[in-house]
Amino acid sequence: MLVGTSVAGYSSELPAETSGVAPVEAVSQPDSLSLASYDLGELVVTGTRVPKLLKDTPVQTRLITSAQISRSDATDIQDLLQQEMPGLEFTYAMNQQTHLNFNGQGGQSVLFLVDGERLAGETMDDVDFSRLDMNNVDRIEIVKGAASALYGSNAGGGVVNIITRRASRPWAIAGSARIARHNEQRYTLSVTNRGSWIENVLSANRSSIDNYDVHSAPNPVTRVVSTIYGNEVWNFRDRLSVTPVKSLRITGRAGYFFRQLRRVDDSPERYRDFSAGLKAEWDISKDHRLEVAYSFDQYDKSTYYKISHLDVRNYSNVQNSVRALYTWWTGEKGTFMAGADFMRDYMRNDRLAVGSRSQLSADAFMQYDWTISPQWELVGALRYDYFSDGHDSHVTPKISARYSPRYDLTLRLSYGMGFRAPTLKEKYYQFDMAGIWIVNGNPLLKPESSHNVSLSAEYTHGHYNVTVSGYYNNIRNRITTGVPYYRPDGDTQLYLDYVNLDHYSVLGAEVALQGRWNNGLSARITYAYTDEHTGRGKDGNFVASQYIPARKHSLTARGDWDKKFSDKYSLRVSINGRALSGISNVEYRDYYDLSAGTVSVKYPPYTLWKLSVSQLFIGRIRLTLALDNLFNYRPKYYYLNCPLTDGINFQAGFSFDIP
Repeated sequence: MLVGTSVAGYSSELPAETSGVAPVEAVSQPDSLSLASYDLGELVVTGTRVPKLLKDTPVQTRLITSAQISRSDATDIQDLLQQEMPGLEFTYAMNQQTHLNFNGQGGQSVLFLVDGERLAGETMDDVDFSRLDMNNVDRIEIVKGAASALYGSNAGGGVVNIITRRASRPWAIAGSARIARHNEQRYTLSVTNRGSWIENVLSANRSSIDNYDVHSAPNPVTRVVSTIYGNEVWNFRDRLSVTPVKSLRITGRAGYFFRQLRRVDDSPERYRDFSAGLKAEWDISKDHRLEVAYSFDQYDKSTYYKISHLDVRNYSNVQNSVRALYTWWTGEKGTFMAGADFMRDYMRNDRLAVGSRSQLSADAFMQYDWTISPQWELVGALRYDYFSDGHDSHVTPKISARYSPRYDLTLRLSYGMGFRAPTLKEKYYQFDMAGIWIVNGNPLLKPESSHNVSLSAEYTHGHYNVTVSGYYNNIRNRITTGVPYYRPDGDTQLYLDYVNLDHYSVLGAEVALQGRWNNGLSARITYAYTDEHTGRGKDGNFVASQYIPARKHSLTARGDWDKKFSDKYSLRVSINGRALSGISNVEYRDYYDLSAGTVSVKYPPYTLWKLSVSQLFIGRIRLTLALDNLFNYRPKYYYLNCPLTDGINFQAGFSFDIP
């Protein structure tokens, strides 16, 4: 029996007896609607690094399929996740830099991957989310909780793995265009071809939106935003795969990303990324598999001075890494995996105290997946990481269990340690933050470590699916910025240091309800509860954060109706939205005059909804009309951390797929 898969890094067809996927016949069968309706028969790889049916994975994994991505009409990962994931919020900090809060974890603790590869570069502790466009994405796999035992540093809060599409036809061309308010434009194009031994996927994406002004009510309690900055983004990717013999697949890839932001018209900011990689996958025998890969990623920032035509680069982060992964299917009940990574991380920045820094990191990990019976599965993993700067090292274990007492019920329990080494920026940055204070790196920072426990139950029967989960994450030595201070020598300059928090914990739960019916209707509603507890700094004082805390209550909802009237015409009507509870955050009244003191800023609850109508003609041409921010929500005050929306937004889109 062959099981098809488009998992990056694995052959398009793997023998079921050697793929780590238990034959479906081994367990009492649900009706086909249960599997097909909720994608439980889809293969996922992120939770265990071994392809598994979603229903069988012992690590709870949220799968966002290509169909769901298409329905969302999202431009990038930020747009998509806001629609699909409760407990998640994108807010803004200095100069409207985007920051992620994911179940109480910041962006620096959630690892974003593209086809399993890390991304270089960050701003305000987060990757550049505009790099992660949704053009040509096959699916997204999301693992919540500590995944450091398999993925190392930065995976203490979870992993988001974006898996791009492979070519499935001899040749195909697909494209789209969308326009909206504020001169928002988006254009995509992908060209794919597949032969008997060669495959190529080329994609291009351009999006842009103009700056626009917003207006707050009188008497704000802290700083407000008056202009929302737009940008222009270009993204190109190409992936070429050859299969010279049946057991060997070699893949090369290259990508270029460019973003320009006009905060100041005569000196716009520019962000670039150059990426490349080479990977070989060798099926040594039916039971043994070896993967080796090299990856390069360079993320740069610069300022372009129009008058002098100078493009001055002030930041560069370059990562070169090599990886080896060996998999041994020891029989129908066991899979052993071992791997190692080596990476050189280089950072050049005029804000670093010495201009540039670099460090080497290495790791080794192993995992054993034991399918005790069709009902029971146990997975244990262990990893060792080493970082040359500061000679930081850490051993990270994880154990996960799945119990399926019935075909329609799955229980999962997991314990894992999280780990995050301080970055070069956090250890050595020294720069003037917009004239407010001097940010100082701290070479004495300790690595973060955490203990994460999660429990979930999933029930699927007929038209309905219910998932209930809970987790507790306890973090020691959490890395953050401290409180501003004056030096005792009488210096009037304010300073802000990176520090370790003594203690930080998050308790959370999630409930998801889904229904799909034969009349074309489907619905999903998900509620998340997040409760943060922030400890004290090493000096015993509470440490404030420039980022908004997690909102305790959040909800996402989606409803779709699909109707095929004929072979030449079908209709889809979709509505989706999110609602978040209010939150208060202690902030400075005026960042440029700290003597004015702090104030508790209340961020009210809000809800945002989107209605779209999509028509498909002759199975190839789609027209989409949408109303985003359906109920015309506008914040009373445009504080830095509020949703930067100024009312209802009409969108019109067109797409085609040939042949």
